[in-house]
Amino acid sequence: MTRRFRFSSILLLVSCGLAISGHASVLDVDDILDHAVKKVDKAQAAQTDIDRMPRNIPEAGKGWETVSHTSWVSGFWPGVLWYIYDYTEDDKWREIAHERNLPVARILTGEKKDHDLGFQFFCSFGNGYRLTGNPQYEAFLFKAADQLAAMYNPTVGTILSWPHARDRYKTEHNTIIDNLMNLELLFWVARNGGNRDYYEIARQHARVTMENQIRPDYTHWHVVAYDMDTGEAVQKVTRQGYSDDSFWARGQAWGIYGYAMIFRETREEAFLRTATRMADVFLERLPEDHVPYWDFDAPDIPDAPRDASAAAVAASGLLELSELVEENELSDRYYQAAVEILNSLWENYAAPPDSPAILGHSVGNYPRGKEVDMPIIYGDYYFLEALLRFRAMQRFKAPH
Repeated sequence: MTRRFRFSSILLLVSCGLAISGHASVLDVDDILDHAVKKVDKAQAAQTDIDRMPRNIPEAGKGWETVSHTSWVSGFWPGVLWYIYDYTEDDKWREIAHERNLPVARILTGEKKDHDLGFQFFCSFGNGYRLTGNPQYEAFLFKAADQLAAMYNPTVGTILSWPHARDRYKTEHNTIIDNLMNLELLFWVARNGGNRDYYEIARQHARVTMENQIRPDYTHWHVVAYDMDTGEAVQKVTRQGYSDDSFWARGQAWGIYGYAMIFRETREEAFLRTATRMADVFLERLPEDHVPYWDFDAPDIPDAPRDASAAAVAASGLLELSELVEENELSDRYYQAAVEILNSLWENYAAPPDSPAILGHSVGNYPRGKEVDMPIIYGDYYFLEALLRFRAMQRFKAPH
């Protein structure tokens, strides 16, 4: 029997209601997805070099700027294509997505990079396997997990995130909050016939990150550096936030999404508690239109740039979280918040009609002046993922 690829919450049963502030959702998900199909069709038609992957659009009206297939974002464009295939069931998109998967596979034959193997392979080959059952895709997932697990430091209890940045910090082993997202690859491989030790590696990484990277108020530090010999956390910084102690929006979204997924895989209550409390503090600080500033402590609020990508990641994570909590009131709260975020992204943060992107107004690395207030590919990826999750939940609740 072919193993089914259980990706995110699309295949889970749901219990939360459809009401938002007392009335039915106004999110016309099929209309938005139809619009997205046209955007993605325009984008893929303009791409002639399949080894280059879309990353951002610096100027309005222009096409996607591309990067090498070795970039950490390389899995998101194939992932977008698989989501379009998931929605349309049109074989055209299956064939295009397959073609764009293949350059990503070459990462495995090159020099080992960093923790981004989960982003690179689970978004591309993971979605491809979920939708097609192609055994070649499964083999690539297993190999990617092998390389990711090889970066685990048992003394510290986490996977090394940035080998290239060892000289920036006090020690050679660092871990970033984003790395939580890559653990799903290890959990999936351990559950589907691969190395069972990968489950414990992922669980231990999540536990150590929870102990050292999540602050008492359930915000987070972006980067923690650990002593290689003792495993002690010796430095805590927020490299892509306003300051080391500030509240960086996308990092919080990674934490909400990551710990919801980790609870789904482990059923350990500590992880669910972390996910819900990180979600609560994120929602408490959202501005009226439900899309966060790039950093909640940015000094120029309300004029600070918003980060649509952080909103999209959070919305997808909140939808999953709404399925995992037992309390109906809490489930409804996370569900309603996710739909409010998606509505606002569509109404207020969509890319212009002549742009091949779906969302605009994301922020990559504000302190370094990189990718500020522009479409970024992972914003589109997680927006599509959240829309498909929402659509699956709607369809499950539809009367028969």
